[in-house]
Amino acid sequence: MFDLKVINSVLDQMEEERGIGREKMLDAIEQSLATAYKKEYGKRGQIVRASFDINTGDTSFEQVKTVVDESLVRMEDDEDIEEVENAPEVEEEEEGKLPRFDAEKHIMLENAKLIKQGAELGDELVFPLEPKDDFGRIAAQTAKQVIIQKIREAEKESALKEFGQKAGDIVVGHVQRFERGNLYVDLGRVTAIMPYDEQIPGERFKTGDRIRAMLKAVEETPRGIFLKLSRSSADFLKKLFEVEAPELQNGAVEVKAIAREAGSRSKIAVYATDSHIDPVGSLVGQRGVRVSTVMSELGGEKIDIIEWSEAPEDFIEDALSPAQVLDVKIEEEGGENDDIKGHATVEVAEDQQSLAIGRGGQNVRLAAKLTGWKIDILSAQTGESEEAEVSEPTPEAVKTPEEVPAEETAEETKE
Repeated sequence: MFDLKVINSVLDQMEEERGIGREKMLDAIEQSLATAYKKEYGKRGQIVRASFDINTGDTSFEQVKTVVDESLVRMEDDEDIEEVENAPEVEEEEEGKLPRFDAEKHIMLENAKLIKQGAELGDELVFPLEPKDDFGRIAAQTAKQVIIQKIREAEKESALKEFGQKAGDIVVGHVQRFERGNLYVDLGRVTAIMPYDEQIPGERFKTGDRIRAMLKAVEETPRGIFLKLSRSSADFLKKLFEVEAPELQNGAVEVKAIAREAGSRSKIAVYATDSHIDPVGSLVGQRGVRVSTVMSELGGEKIDIIEWSEAPEDFIEDALSPAQVLDVKIEEEGGENDDIKGHATVEVAEDQQSLAIGRGGQNVRLAAKLTGWKIDILSAQTGESEEAEVSEPTPEAVKTPEEVPAEETAEETKE
């Protein structure tokens, strides 16, 4: 009936490629055989189990009955039993009522003791069934659906076990397709999704391109495992530096804050727990090799690395680099429950004002977000000031998925 060579080959392939163990696949085969047997030869309410020997190909079937008494089930008269037999095979017990006695899956305690000495309530008695190896088309189709469902459940469990521990880590995959603004990435056994708002603006990929991203979330849904990737988050930037800088991995250097406008510019504040280590130099690397590697991965995104300081004046001054600051005055401190730590006025030379503010206010905006302080830039010559608050980055001038024509999206995917 079974080609054992083919079955063993399929089991090995499922274990190697999809991470589904042989035990789970054998269990799926046995459940499918039991379902097919009940569909073709079984009775309503019958509980059928199948045992399949992978070495010999022999299959045996058995019926299972649970030991009960009148305290666990309710007995029905002949009229009720006839109605139950003619009803569809859906058991919906009324609230507050015991389940109805069914001779196909229940056996009374006194009868069970005649078969098995010492039988107790809740025990299962097994009765062998006549072996069968000829199933009809409907029974075979039902068995097929059972196996497919069990494979999906096993894949879901395997993916959750593998990627559930990788949440927050960098993963590597290949671009599968681009659809409605979302980027689908093949991670081997499963496909992950990078939503449009988690992508770096202006970054383009072709089908088959190798891509690195942070596994931002792993969620279990009715349709399977949902893996969410990100390249625009601040945590992805931190993870990239952890790969390049051993000092970050061993805890000698800590990242205190990150302000990022993905694809354009980022500021990162670091602190050394060891006084003999230069935190900024650890991330920059010899001749800038470490920061250059990270910038290359991010498509040339500019990165400012500064040293974190407990003194807000020093921290704000460094955060406004590369501009030269003349003076920082703390005008007002925020409350304990405020997101903004307070208000600071920064004085710069007239020729440094545009540098401190940055193109489109980007430099002062990132500095405000990094430090958590509301910052006013004041020119020492003119006395004019520019104000920046802690806020979300200004969106880049790029088209949203709704604005991109379907033809343009298709062309990008083919490139």
